[in-house]
Amino acid sequence: MAGTRSSTRQAAAAANSSSPTSSRNQPTPDKNGAAGAKRKAAASATASPQSKRGRKGAKKEQTTIEESMPATSTEGESKDTDMKDEPNNASAEAEMSTSADVKPDEQAEQEESAPANGAINEGAPRQETDQPEHNGLESKNGDAVEESSKREELTPSSILEKGIIYFFFRGRVGIDEPSDVGDVARSYIILRPLPHGAKLGDGPIGDSGHNRMLALPKKVLPVSPKDRFMTFVEKANASMEDIKGSLSASDYMTKTAGSRHTPAAAPIGEGVYAITSTGRETHLAYILTIPAEVDEIQNDVGLRQRGSYVTSVKNPETAAPAGASLPKGAEYPKEILDEFRGRGWMPLEPKLLDYENTQFLIIGHNEESLEKATVPQPADEKMDKEEPKEEMEKLEHEDDLRVQHLKGDDTVFEDLGLSSKDYPKLQTTW
Repeated sequence: MAGTRSSTRQAAAAANSSSPTSSRNQPTPDKNGAAGAKRKAAASATASPQSKRGRKGAKKEQTTIEESMPATSTEGESKDTDMKDEPNNASAEAEMSTSADVKPDEQAEQEESAPANGAINEGAPRQETDQPEHNGLESKNGDAVEESSKREELTPSSILEKGIIYFFFRGRVGIDEPSDVGDVARSYIILRPLPHGAKLGDGPIGDSGHNRMLALPKKVLPVSPKDRFMTFVEKANASMEDIKGSLSASDYMTKTAGSRHTPAAAPIGEGVYAITSTGRETHLAYILTIPAEVDEIQNDVGLRQRGSYVTSVKNPETAAPAGASLPKGAEYPKEILDEFRGRGWMPLEPKLLDYENTQFLIIGHNEESLEKATVPQPADEKMDKEEPKEEMEKLEHEDDLRVQHLKGDDTVFEDLGLSSKDYPKLQTTW
């Protein structure tokens, strides 16, 4: 666990549940103030075991990333493709391996899955508290997001975008309860951007219609600089109804195998994220709120309590080795294509995630990855802006309080407009 997390989480959660109104009268913490109380993962030990999920009969309405990936001729193992990245881009100067290819048995399942007709800074750590504080914000029309001009003034320009992040994975066809990573067909990241000066109060996150769903063919996240995995924007500017359709279970018929069942995607994490710039590089950084403590599943997938990845976007007009890109690239307007200046790669900018089929690398770090992604920039320091990590930790603190006052781990379903009975519960062990 990260050192900034309070050791009184369990007591705080109990105090909150027994006296919900008292916590609402607490003042908003300042940037060096108390961090609030984190829900203890031990609380989930009393929950009932996960059961098999019901199967829904809805057919897929559009081709997904995995259905559009090219075939592979490997024998039981994913074939990683080596590519040379554009030398002018500091975030991608060595060979990378992508996992656009899939194992043969997964490929067969994916071919069958198409319906028959359609083919805080270090010197000021968070303080412990006896009970959770309320952040002084009331939700508007059920939306926890409120904008603050003061917050916007203090937020550093090196944070290009911030928001709420969710991590999901889906079991292979016919496997509702994966027993290890080998049973996972695909992993997903959902990004819900917030205004630059946003603060979080109580309630679920409202649907702005500006949601993004990212697909990770490799199934796992990079954990070292040697791990360079391609990621794709499967849905851009999507409503929560669009996201729901991609996460839900489905049943369908095939000519060769008869009835087949694609399980619903399972949540494995929720928290806050920021796309940051450190000069020549950009990073996707995150801090988890749910679960309170990562365990077996999260570790096996490569998810940490806090982390970041160097990011680099592929120019859709440059060639890529077979199997390392989608059949159709992102359709950027000319002004965006001109920003590549003929290079094969460039640092990720949030606007590029608003185009479906955007392809970008996420490159792992060693230790202290969040610190590397949140280095204060001289221009922000001169203007007395908050440090990037400080803003992220403040946002995570607000998200923590929001989760405590809402539905705990089931906040994921509440946020995304999902019925918890139709999806696997968030779990930390196989």
